[in-house]
Amino acid sequence: MDLAMIPASAATPPVPVVSSWAVPRGPITDPVEAAFIAGAALTSLDNLVRSSPPWTGAWRARLALSCAAAAARQTGRAEDEAALRDAWVLRPAGSDPGPAGRLLTAWRRLAERSATIDATVLQSTCGLLDLGWSPELAALPEEIDRLVGEGRPAPLVAGAVLRAIDTAAPSAGLLGWWLADQVLALRLRWPLPVPLLMAEAYGAAFRGTGRGGRLRPADDGFEAAVCLGVAQGAARALRCAAEIAPGAARLQAVAPKLRAKGAGEAIARLLEDDAVPGTLATAKLSRWGARRLFERLEALGAVRELTGRASFKLYGL
Repeated sequence: MDLAMIPASAATPPVPVVSSWAVPRGPITDPVEAAFIAGAALTSLDNLVRSSPPWTGAWRARLALSCAAAAARQTGRAEDEAALRDAWVLRPAGSDPGPAGRLLTAWRRLAERSATIDATVLQSTCGLLDLGWSPELAALPEEIDRLVGEGRPAPLVAGAVLRAIDTAAPSAGLLGWWLADQVLALRLRWPLPVPLLMAEAYGAAFRGTGRGGRLRPADDGFEAAVCLGVAQGAARALRCAAEIAPGAARLQAVAPKLRAKGAGEAIARLLEDDAVPGTLATAKLSRWGARRLFERLEALGAVRELTGRASFKLYGL
């Protein structure tokens, strides 16, 4: 990529924030209040999604990482975000990233492709999530189309889809959370889904009131909990964006000053993804050149090293 083609940071709009009153601070059982809070939070997130800043790819990839880590915890796996990042970035080209890495693959695909829900997509996603395929799951696209077409508010449609999955295949909970983000994008007419709800599945929104355990899709109050989860997820996503944006602005500001061959492609990768290996090699950039480039960008405060390791370094915004 030509460095001159990288957009200037001055053209990047400020990151919206969720008003403090729209971030749940405690239990809310009134479904109307919960839906109102979710709508306010989604408005702020919608403003960011539609402004499409140049670092949107890195932002979506980082949210996908958070959701994959939550999915790993739900399945009893030990991998955290750092381990999942390593499994993905350091894998040999074209190799299987392993069970945990396939979870990350599922949420990265969600973040990278337009919201499409058909039997082929569902069966492929079930494979990544290590879930069996069944006639009940094959019938879900028609039911989801019906739910989306009813015109209910987006969080309520997401809750209805989670309930539909729980009825059709109770063991396929991961697929339900994956689909919930898909239907949010469909209802809000976003060009790409935003990975949100899986990372909230074990948060305060779904904590049962007056008893232990978590709210299940069949429980009373579940749709209100989904609304609160959407609000909390939107606030978290915007905090993530606010962390990425300053580094992206510095990266865009220093880009025209870089003279290393292949620097433009490396910068484009940093804007598009969660992490880039310090040994990146392209047709124009050698591994040695990449190492020097990333060290300079880190010294300029335009990127940060994500692992704390002396070798096998990964860089990101």
